[in-house]
Amino acid sequence: QVQLVESGGGLVQAGGSLRLSCAASGRTVSRYTMAWFRQAPGKEREFVATISGSGTTYYADSVKGRFTISRDNAKNMMYLQMNSLKPEDTAVYYCAVDRSVIIRVAWNDYDYWGQGTQVTVSS
Repeated sequence: QVQLVESGGGLVQAGGSLRLSCAASGRTVSRYTMAWFRQAPGKEREFVATISGSGTTYYADSVKGRFTISRDNAKNMMYLQMNSLKPEDTAVYYCAVDRSVIIRVAWNDYDYWGQGTQVTVSS
């Protein structure tokens, strides 16, 4: 089993930045693909960004050029640097792990989930 804990969410003005962190425990996740998803009130959970164990990344078009996903396999950590935030980025952000080694963007492909961290961007 893998336990995931997100941190770093908060309230920020439009144009500001936040850095989310995801700490994994229970087993090493260095070989697995990890990702960030988000869910706004009344909307479905949507893909944000993903990173393979070898460091290959893929982003949703809505965040490309503004968000950067990274990981530190030695620390079993993953990060999401979010710049130029917009009100439409407001959501609960979730960390997820996929036991495959390929890049996938569907939320139901992921095996483990954190509890989420709230990000609110004011206009």
